[in-house]
Amino acid sequence: MTDLVVARTRDELSSALAPLHSKGSIALVPTMGALHAGHRSLIGLAHELADAVVVSIFLNPLQFGPGEDLSRYPRTLPEDLVACEREGVDVVFAPTADVMYPGGRPTVTVHAGPLGDVLEGALRPGHYDGVLTVVAKLFGLVRPDVSVFGDKDAQQLALIRRMVDDLDLPVRVEGAPTVRTADGLALSSRNVYLDADATEHALALSRALVAADEIAPVATVGGVLAAARQVLDREPGLAVDYCVIVDPDTFEPLVDDGITPVRGPARLLVAARVGGTRLIDTTLLRLSEALPNLRPEEGDRS
Repeated sequence: MTDLVVARTRDELSSALAPLHSKGSIALVPTMGALHAGHRSLIGLAHELADAVVVSIFLNPLQFGPGEDLSRYPRTLPEDLVACEREGVDVVFAPTADVMYPGGRPTVTVHAGPLGDVLEGALRPGHYDGVLTVVAKLFGLVRPDVSVFGDKDAQQLALIRRMVDDLDLPVRVEGAPTVRTADGLALSSRNVYLDADATEHALALSRALVAADEIAPVATVGGVLAAARQVLDREPGLAVDYCVIVDPDTFEPLVDDGITPVRGPARLLVAARVGGTRLIDTTLLRLSEALPNLRPEEGDRS
């Protein structure tokens, strides 16, 4: 295993990448830090897809709106570097905002378009513009062959893929399955905000996905949503922002005719607040008799 190289400037990053580009392919795992088992699973997939792995750790101010948790978002760089070294990462790029955005907030940014204005984008205006702008910059700086993102933020993943296609960026985008706790809670850096009671409330999200998935083969869109909402609505302390079934590619809501069971690929998306903590979760509905894949991942170390 090679020694971990930590690059904090553009010049340091360029020097660290030069031998990697000359020897083979590079996978990039963009993160905002506070790494957990979910991030480690992304790094593991990145190792399978490329000869070298680069992890970026950057708390991107462009994707946080007024009143959001930028100031209190967990910052654990020393621990993150230890985790990256243990996972065999070749280079960590950990810039400051001044390094990432020399001259301040950029005047030219990536606009997410209509898909960036619905669901998460409607509740967090400008969020996905900030995400796509920083991801585009990381692609330009690292020049990866492949980049790995988690499936949990399915809308983000769809937008990044759309950006790569629309702008002809020379990188392959891969999604990785959500990693969960033994109780089913999707791992998130924001889970550190949850105490024991809040965690119990938050578990309703994954329970709602399971309930919906179990009846999806035989239920209408409305019936599937009702099964999910029943779980969510009976959980005190949970404020639901949305619970929808969409086309996985277009994110258009599926139409309910009240008669026909769910047809074609379908994704259920849930967002809710537990106190001051906002959480999201999602699953591709199994439109067959297969059991839902919402149990803890085999080998989950959380």
